[in-house]
Amino acid sequence: MSANTHFIPLHLCVLTVSDSRTLADDKSGDYLIGALGAEGHALAERALLPDDRYRLRALVSKWIADDSIDGVLVTGGTGFTGRDSTPEALLPLLDKEMPGFGELFRAISFEEIGTSSLQSRAFAGLANGTFVFCLPGSTSACTTAWEKIIRAQLDARTKPCNLATLRPRLKE
Repeated sequence: MSANTHFIPLHLCVLTVSDSRTLADDKSGDYLIGALGAEGHALAERALLPDDRYRLRALVSKWIADDSIDGVLVTGGTGFTGRDSTPEALLPLLDKEMPGFGELFRAISFEEIGTSSLQSRAFAGLANGTFVFCLPGSTSACTTAWEKIIRAQLDARTKPCNLATLRPRLKE
């Protein structure tokens, strides 16, 4: 499948998972919103929730049930502390996992932070035709994921292929 020659704006949601941040000091969420807007995508909705797997699952379920939402970017809750529960909350919602995302993210992160990259449980997948990317909570991790992986894959002009041009065929 070849890539389009024109940009296709997507409608994306941003969810920050944190017990300590508020929207006023959510630098990672702010970064993702600015980055997706700078590329020409639209912010469909933004939220900040504590590390509570049932609240996370409920909100992301609502978003993936909405046919107007193309993707969800989640930041936070992917570490190893007792309260980190994003993978446990959201992996059950995925119809298909995208193992290459987590593998590539950790490989790129290794170049930046060394063996500390093994503590990341970042992952991505597809749920009801909606892309779901779950990133660590640090702004630097969000920057790495967006600039080195997600931005190009959500751009229909990326060749030889990208996720954006798959959207019409995801529910076949």
